[in-house]
Amino acid sequence: MKTLIIVTHPDIEKSVINKKWIEELKKFPENYTVHQLYKAYPDGKINVAKEQELMESYDKIVFQFPFYWFSSPPLLKQWLDEVVLYGWAYGSNSGFKLAGKKMSLAVTAGIDEDGYAASGEYKYTMNELFRPYELTFDYIKADYIEPFVYYGIERNSSDEWVEKSVPMYLEFIDNL
Repeated sequence: MKTLIIVTHPDIEKSVINKKWIEELKKFPENYTVHQLYKAYPDGKINVAKEQELMESYDKIVFQFPFYWFSSPPLLKQWLDEVVLYGWAYGSNSGFKLAGKKMSLAVTAGIDEDGYAASGEYKYTMNELFRPYELTFDYIKADYIEPFVYYGIERNSSDEWVEKSVPMYLEFIDNL
């Protein structure tokens, strides 16, 4: 079963890990479809019908992005607001088109994991900060899977450290 990876990175060419993950995913087109929102919609004008059709054709969907200001890059929020609509994703007899689909997040975070704890620099765990996504996916009756987070890009950017993330990320997706 192929997995749809919706990547939201505003400057993928300068990315270290997200760019590497995309390169690896593209080596296996029979397993993964990579859909980059900033490349598809550089003007921010989202083709809602196309996005809904794309989502309907996959049973596993991963939203991949760098963690920006304790959330996603802005185009993902816009995408959610415009694509996940009443009557299609929830709220009517014809809604709930995403019900039962496995959905998760794959996120890169700047600081180390211990910074995301009650006693850490940011006071909250990633799971706490991801509650709006969890609630959204629950609301549309999707099967929310706990996210994959790769921590520490601000302090660790060696080729070896980046390479280490690839098999972990692919295993996460394959086990959804």
